Amino acid sequence: MKPAAWFGERRLPTAIVVVGLLAGATGLLRWWMTPEQPGSSFVGPPRSGYTLTDFQLSSYGRDGRPAFNVAAPRLERREGDEALYINAPAFDLPSNQAGVPDWRGESLYGWVGKGGDLIKLQGPVHMHRQAYDDTAAASLDTEDLTIWPKDNRMETAAAARMAQGALTMSGVGMRANLNDKHLELLDDVHATFPPRKR
Repeated sequence: MKPAAWFGERRLPTAIVVVGLLAGATGLLRWWMTPEQPGSSFVGPPRSGYTLTDFQLSSYGRDGRPAFNVAAPRLERREGDEALYINAPAFDLPSNQAGVPDWRGESLYGWVGKGGDLIKLQGPVHMHRQAYDDTAAASLDTEDLTIWPKDNRMETAAAARMAQGALTMSGVGMRANLNDKHLELLDDVHATFPPRKR
């Protein structure tokens, strides 16, 4: 076989091998020089850490005394903020004072922050406390309420109505400190005071 004929027969396979090697080297070089692609930033909707039905929960302060108790048909804890979302809560705010009954209440929805330091109640909120000693029973009605249970404080920017015995007060916006029995109505205040006994 003549050398020219031999080279002609091998030209096509040699070209295929050379092109294959060049393509592989080009792909490897491109992979090596291309910056790394960022991962997907989509994390999806928040997911429940857990859900409870027909539950009771008690929270305690750093001093070991009860901060609040709550019972409800449904609780959902979300992983993102670790807060508790509660449907139709019935709750107690312990007075931690001898002889003074707890405040009890109900609302449509409730939210408890991660550390149990903040409670938000929404929907019609009704709170009540039984009579004790010479103090008449008391009630509070509003549309939403923010409570700091470990400080025994509460406030709302909504209309609120407070009643204790024959005494009634209503206004828009309210702040209360249950430790020193201080109540402040902020706007459009109306009150009915019974006559004092002589």
